[in-house]
Amino acid sequence: MKQRYEDILAFIEVVQAGSFTAAGLRLGLAKSVVSDRVRQLENALGAELLRRTTRQVTPTERGRDLFDALAPLTAGVAQVLDDAARKDGPLTGRLRLTAPISFGVAYLTPVITRFAQAHPHLEIALDFDDRAVDIIGAGYDLALRIGRLGDSALMARKLCDSERVVCCSPGYARQHGLPHSLADLAGHASIDYANAHASRLWRFEPEQPGGEPRVVETRSRLVVNNGEAMRDMAIAGLGLIVLPRFILAEALHSGALIEVLPGIRPLPDAIYAVYPPARHLPRKCRALIDHLAAAFAGTPPWMAPAPKSTKARRKDKS
Repeated sequence: MKQRYEDILAFIEVVQAGSFTAAGLRLGLAKSVVSDRVRQLENALGAELLRRTTRQVTPTERGRDLFDALAPLTAGVAQVLDDAARKDGPLTGRLRLTAPISFGVAYLTPVITRFAQAHPHLEIALDFDDRAVDIIGAGYDLALRIGRLGDSALMARKLCDSERVVCCSPGYARQHGLPHSLADLAGHASIDYANAHASRLWRFEPEQPGGEPRVVETRSRLVVNNGEAMRDMAIAGLGLIVLPRFILAEALHSGALIEVLPGIRPLPDAIYAVYPPARHLPRKCRALIDHLAAAFAGTPPWMAPAPKSTKARRKDKS
């Protein structure tokens, strides 16, 4: 029995995208064409592969089994075709990546913009999402992850370190005082990150090199799933926060936030490019990873000192 390859691709895209409309956008086809192709595959196999409701499309048990078997094969075909292309030819095809919202909007967007300008024949789909999505199941070629990577089948390349900072607003400090030790943190209100496991546990570097990290349980007044929202709540005086410096840099430069316990540093994170394991990494992915590594090499932009003119303007305003 022979099924058309485009019918198989349509089915895989629908499962990855979660809807016929989104799959059509990825494939550059009308929703009706994608639906017809999936229906043709179901008719050829004599099996229902997708459950269709007004809100979502999900694979049946047989559909999931078929997707799990076919998705790696179709990805392999695309990879072989990519490898067969001239090594010095233009990058073509489609590249899908996902990244955290705050970092993505502020720092990744200009980097991807330069990459897109350098490779005009390449289609790029960039999704911002603070959740650690299943990049294989969702069909992403690449993801940016910030944190400390656990055990995973994914491949990873470290792009740079990401320092974390404990801070609060001057107004909060005037009203509640500042902690002078890690033990004092428990007596202060904190704003914690909802997407982190055990977010109420703040981890700090060991007191002695080679020792165990120091862990403090905070008193969460607010739990939020976005770093910029946490920053703004801290500026409003609602509590202490620990966040990556790339979110806090401008507020720290302007004085809207002040660093707490500057001699005691939270455990740093790192920023990684992660991607599915593959025998041969597609050329477009390899090119993007190299571009990202070059962009964030050396001193990251959020670690640069504030421009003198900016400081002067802010001082004049005060």
